[in-house]
Amino acid sequence: MFSQRSAIKRRCIRFPFGTHYPRKEISISISKKTIPNRIEARFSTAILELSNLRPNIYRYTKLPENRRTFVKSPSNNHGHWTPPKTGEEIFVTFIDKDEVEQRIAANKGDNLLTIAQGNDIEMEGACEGSCSCSTCHVIVESEEMFNKIPEATDDENDMLDLAFGLTETSRLGCQINLTKELSGLRVKLPSMTRNLQASDFSNNK
Repeated sequence: MFSQRSAIKRRCIRFPFGTHYPRKEISISISKKTIPNRIEARFSTAILELSNLRPNIYRYTKLPENRRTFVKSPSNNHGHWTPPKTGEEIFVTFIDKDEVEQRIAANKGDNLLTIAQGNDIEMEGACEGSCSCSTCHVIVESEEMFNKIPEATDDENDMLDLAFGLTETSRLGCQINLTKELSGLRVKLPSMTRNLQASDFSNNK
């Protein structure tokens, strides 16, 4: 690929900032003879020279032989929600402000906020399920089904008092965990939410 005498040389090196350094300042040569043994040493020398010419642009660290580095990006797991296995589904229906229904198969123990966010249903959950806001407010359609849900805690009731469009069957989605008895649950999403959190009041004390 390379002749022993010839070398690949570039007249100048372009930086992202548009600055050019002439060949007389930096010269990198690659030949057939130097590739196996000395290419890394020559490259590191050039990088160090570049660092002296333009500080903070290049930093060179020699890694142990055969060591590789990589960057791993976090995966998008849709609100930490996993679809249920066949035969273990518990069904819940969300009804949005436009009366559009979306029936979801979920797992036992999943809460409505996690299910909604995992299926691209508009439910904010500003406090991330810590029961310190009212943005995951839902309205249980059936009073009979509402009575099957464990009673709300004092903390949940405090947040519900801040919710927009509060009804007698209102609950916070993050506090409703599905059970077999709740299969077939239908909840309505309010036309709007009010993002008032517990911290808004504690900070004013």
